[in-house]
Amino acid sequence: MKEACVLNIPPSKTDLGYRAFTLPDIAAAHGLSKALGWPYRLEDWQFSAETATGFVAEENGVVIGTALYWRFGADRASLGHVIVSSEHQGRGIGRTLMEAVLEALGPRITFLHATPAGQPLYEKLGFSVCGSLGQYQGHVDKPLSVALLDGEQLRPGTAMDFPRLIELVRRASGLERDALLSALLECGESVVLERNGEIVGCSVLRRFGRGYVIGPVVAIRSRDDARARALIGYWLTRREGDFVRIDVPVGTSLTDWLGSQGLKCVDVCSKMVRNAPAATHRGVPDPLCRLYSLISQAML
Repeated sequence: MKEACVLNIPPSKTDLGYRAFTLPDIAAAHGLSKALGWPYRLEDWQFSAETATGFVAEENGVVIGTALYWRFGADRASLGHVIVSSEHQGRGIGRTLMEAVLEALGPRITFLHATPAGQPLYEKLGFSVCGSLGQYQGHVDKPLSVALLDGEQLRPGTAMDFPRLIELVRRASGLERDALLSALLECGESVVLERNGEIVGCSVLRRFGRGYVIGPVVAIRSRDDARARALIGYWLTRREGDFVRIDVPVGTSLTDWLGSQGLKCVDVCSKMVRNAPAATHRGVPDPLCRLYSLISQAML
């Protein structure tokens, strides 16, 4: 984990305190998320913790809350993994953790994905809705084949491709996340879509939660999002019978197609932004290169 900022929170009169998240906190954080029904594995928390910075709430030496954040480039960030144990909710712990994160991030343009329950708090902290996201998941059962566009082919990605893949994702997301993406490409599998020897799309598959997650998926725009379908379909045909999840920004033509592949929309959440007008971030950063699925709701 990166070095956390110093907490400027007055001491509590109780045994409740706040401090920087450290790697030894991973097991406790995993226990918190498991108790709330999150499907995260210990390894999923490990990846998050090694690429993020954060804080914990602690009472009587026991971790009862977490919040992590990721800095991107000079002026962007995201946050997530905001958890408070059910026994300690309603005491303002989540808000205090959020305030600590926001103080550490300062004026950075900061994004998060909010559940309906969490959105009112985030609005009070200065966030505004700038988009939405659909979470699709399910066991892959007899996936439909996807035809490639003429002159295009799919192949497994290699380390030699990583700089181009990072460039494409940066272009499609508008975020500088080279270190995070490098770590992701090292732990996951990648596939690239080529046209006349040029990479025009890519996607990553990694173990996560109950099975696998596909993301990010990035491609140069095509009719009916054919390239995105090819990049997603590549993994579905190889993971038949497995549980697969994909987080898709609303606004693509993938909704019905994902349903036909057996992936159901189980949740829709709001994308929110702070320190910038929501209208500025309602569109896509690049008119030609599009982000079709996220690394995760926390990491964008």
